[in-house]
Amino acid sequence: MRQYFIAGTDTDVGKTQVACALMYLARQAGLTTAAVKPLAAGCEFDGARWRNRDALQLQAQCWPRHTYQKVNPVAFAAAIAPHIAAAEQGVTVTAAALAAACREVLNDAADFTVIEGAGGWRVPLNDTETLADVASALALPVILVVGVRLGCINHALLTAEAIARDGLVLAGWVGNIIDPATDRLEANLATLQGHIPAPCLGVVPHLPQPSPAALGEYLSLDTLV
Repeated sequence: MRQYFIAGTDTDVGKTQVACALMYLARQAGLTTAAVKPLAAGCEFDGARWRNRDALQLQAQCWPRHTYQKVNPVAFAAAIAPHIAAAEQGVTVTAAALAAACREVLNDAADFTVIEGAGGWRVPLNDTETLADVASALALPVILVVGVRLGCINHALLTAEAIARDGLVLAGWVGNIIDPATDRLEANLATLQGHIPAPCLGVVPHLPQPSPAALGEYLSLDTLV
């Protein structure tokens, strides 16, 4: 049984794509899979409830199938910082409540489970807590998705330092090239390799159709399962 928290260096760096690709690889290896995106901001109403596109992608990679409510227990309509979305809707979000929702799925004991954060490591939940408090409460090893573009080295190293400072283990990192025109791309990747204190699980090129199967060609589960 392997359980991981998926974090990113920022928003829109490919956390969901990488999480889905890792789950796809686990399924291809004959493992059961599960996922939770405990908090999502930026949803569409389907007539019954708010649903988030990233959470739906995670749900599609769960085997056996999980209900949407288990995959994404808290969903806000606006694609804004979650503490602002919660305040606008008069809702209180706490790390303890989100961690409890995650544990419901973790306790199902799938062979391979991922908990995906929202935005970067220190995204606020309320006036005193951040999503990092959820990761700390769960005490899971972390997989860091680095959005490779100008500035990514600083973001990646600061995030790795914050993860270590919070007492969590960095299990590995993935380089996701979101700007293929990044100057000195190979030098940037070499710097990340040399400075992030964890194995690289793969480097994903900029793909026109980033399906789980396509991303899976560039990732490895070897150090994870």
